[in-house]
Amino acid sequence: MRFPNIGDWFSLKDKPVENKTTKPVFSIAPKSISRVRKDIADWNKALQMAMLDENPKTWSLYNLLDEIMQDALLKSQTENRRNKSLKQPFTIVGKDGKINQEITDLLQNQIFVNEINTEILNTKYLKHSLGQWVYADGRLKFQLIPRQNVDPVNGLVYQDYTEDKFIKYRELSEYRVWVLEFGDTTLSADFGLINAVVPHVLFKRFAQSCWSELCEIYGIPPRVMKTNTQDKRMLNRAETMMKDMGAAAYFIIDESEKFEWAQGVQTNGDVYKNMIQLCNNEISMPISGAIIGQDTKNGSNSKEVASQSMLDDLVEADVSLLEQEWNSKVLISLQLIGFIPQGEYYYRYDKAEDLDKLFSYTKDLLNAGKEVDDKWITDKFGVPIKGDRQQTAQKMSANFFD
Repeated sequence: MRFPNIGDWFSLKDKPVENKTTKPVFSIAPKSISRVRKDIADWNKALQMAMLDENPKTWSLYNLLDEIMQDALLKSQTENRRNKSLKQPFTIVGKDGKINQEITDLLQNQIFVNEINTEILNTKYLKHSLGQWVYADGRLKFQLIPRQNVDPVNGLVYQDYTEDKFIKYRELSEYRVWVLEFGDTTLSADFGLINAVVPHVLFKRFAQSCWSELCEIYGIPPRVMKTNTQDKRMLNRAETMMKDMGAAAYFIIDESEKFEWAQGVQTNGDVYKNMIQLCNNEISMPISGAIIGQDTKNGSNSKEVASQSMLDDLVEADVSLLEQEWNSKVLISLQLIGFIPQGEYYYRYDKAEDLDKLFSYTKDLLNAGKEVDDKWITDKFGVPIKGDRQQTAQKMSANFFD
């Protein structure tokens, strides 16, 4: 199927769809998922299923990626980068380049703008997003179709991903009107940034588990008691005694038996600490482009500034992606469903400015005797200007002597 260009989209707007009572195109029932420990073998098996030439199955991989997303560091890194993009102010401009304040104000007050922008940005992390417009609770919402139920390569939506019953969503009349998709739809091994950090999150969890066991051994060492295990009375008395002495693990052996502790590698946990630190660094690199605010021992201000600059570059790329998706799909869809009026509009973000450099440049101009508009300074830097301080001092002095 050929994807239409922007001219094709605008030709569709002669027949907008206005039906605010439309039911969701897809109704996917929630499915219970068992949470068990995952390892690299589970990841490789899920990737093999998702990479099948015919009828690829991605539900196992996305179930794993949802579990991986529970990592605290990974979640904070993705939220940090995503929120930097979501907070950027946008405007809607017409064909003449002038801001359409009415539509801009309308969209800036809609919750669904953040909902759909979140799913567009999630294509960086999870490859693909398919969603639908729904009217619920008196407002328009953008509802994500669970990725486990979507086959973007063949354009299929499964009501139950464990069955073979599907709907070809790209052949529906609601497609590109009530149903929108974003991201990569090709058969490739690139399933987004989250997939790239799966082994690091799994190794990190393993190291944390081992470290916690080491803490338990060092903190509450197990206890050993020798008694006559052939005498049931003495055995029961020994067991009761060990239970009453605390919660540490214990075992009881016979007086004639001998128990020896195995001599392992003596460590205080540095090997696990180093492993966790390595995994944290590897998790940060794909998401933020650098290690930000983690290495407090060897950190420096210059390293943090450089890392933030790298993250800002990634955010600019994310903002550019939002503009492309809104101008090629979202704005057209909102016109087709009758949410905004007909016309040729464009979604724009203000170009990012380095306010520190601009403020320094402004101070240099003022010191050089140049005039700078007070209103511009107030609007740009948020500094209210009430007048010239020197003139006010002269007036006060004149009034005093009068």
